[in-house]
Amino acid sequence: ETELRSILGAFLFRGDDVFKSVSVLSGGERSRLALARTLLSPANVLVLDEPTNHLDIESREALVEALTTYPGAVILVSHDMHLLELVADRLWLVSNGTVTPFEDDLEAYRKLLLSDAKPAKDRKEAPAPKPKRPTREALLALKSEARKSEARVEKLNQMRDKLATKLADPDLYEDTKIGEMEVWQKKYAEVMEALDRAEALWMQDLEKLEAAEHP
Repeated sequence: ETELRSILGAFLFRGDDVFKSVSVLSGGERSRLALARTLLSPANVLVLDEPTNHLDIESREALVEALTTYPGAVILVSHDMHLLELVADRLWLVSNGTVTPFEDDLEAYRKLLLSDAKPAKDRKEAPAPKPKRPTREALLALKSEARKSEARVEKLNQMRDKLATKLADPDLYEDTKIGEMEVWQKKYAEVMEALDRAEALWMQDLEKLEAAEHP
């Protein structure tokens, strides 16, 4: 029971929430429950397709932590760059009916999509294409990523402010509440760490958008 409650807690099911009927759960809660069940399975390979859909920021962070500690292999398909950067250690390029290892990083893949060029090993066989303006679809995709990053930062800032207000309560520091205080301090540290990462990714997205709009 302790292990099960720990897994459920990691996916934000705490207290009396663990006794809820599945029929009353929201779409996001059902997604989190399905992921928790998957990670409890004895399988040594997981195939996940867009696992962060319908998840809020805190749930995404819980998923990242769970996947990084999962002992088996994970095949992950996702447009969530934050998730991929934190979890994936090997990239595969699916193109023209083939699947091949992609030796560069996600940043190189972004540039590949924007430039509509071939992978590095193929560029050696043909002259480098002239720089050209990204397509409208590529620009829209970059703007969408930037907006998502901004929303993620805003959400984390709100969480930080709420936790700061909680930690400013003098009653929290009474001797009888030391354990509770430590829990809130840990939550605050986790949010600040997630905020640092989110702000860095947001800045990266803005720089890429700026470079694409003004090549």
